[in-house]
Amino acid sequence: MLHPVGPLPSAVYWRRRLLVLVGTLGVLGGGGWLGVAAATGDGEQRDPVAAAPTQADVAPPALEQVVPSLAAVQVPTPAPTTTAAPESSAPESAGPVAGGPCTDDMIAVGVVPQTASAPVGAKPTFDLVVANISSVPCVRVLDKGLQEIVLLDGAGNRVWGSNDCFPENSSDTRTLQPGESAFFPVVWSGLSSAPGCSAARVTPGPGDYVLRGRLDTKPSGDTALTLG
Repeated sequence: MLHPVGPLPSAVYWRRRLLVLVGTLGVLGGGGWLGVAAATGDGEQRDPVAAAPTQADVAPPALEQVVPSLAAVQVPTPAPTTTAAPESSAPESAGPVAGGPCTDDMIAVGVVPQTASAPVGAKPTFDLVVANISSVPCVRVLDKGLQEIVLLDGAGNRVWGSNDCFPENSSDTRTLQPGESAFFPVVWSGLSSAPGCSAARVTPGPGDYVLRGRLDTKPSGDTALTLG
């Protein structure tokens, strides 16, 4: 075996022996590897299900890499709107107070002649009337110094005033019940007058005149008077 015999050179026989030896070793090595792979189950034939890539291993599509998921987008919370509270309405004005002062809007003032006409030069009597027209009792100062009756001609010129020549003073504060009236008679001398009795007094001629009264700051309406 170690000394080949043949017609060919000895080197040829050695190369042939070497090739046979390499082939034998290759066969033995391949068989051993197949045995080990079969025993461990780690061969080239793997379970297709186990070898399939998981969802986490799959790279996201290009669009998802650029546009984030809608669930990850934080939508800004709108600021709470505040509703303005309605403006409170102004409190209603208080009504008349029982036993309080009689304000000008709680009373009525008028002049009532005893007759609608009088002869020229006569001395008629006129009543100054103060009435409580409110729904509650009230208190009013009715002093003589606060009362006045004037006589005007048809053109509106002042002819006579009750306080011009003989003013009167008194202290008279009353509680007027609802609907109650107070009467204050005034006698006219039948002559003209001026404030402070500073002008000559004459007898007004016949014609149509107007009577007008007041109680302090509360005036009356006009009342017609005819002199004939």
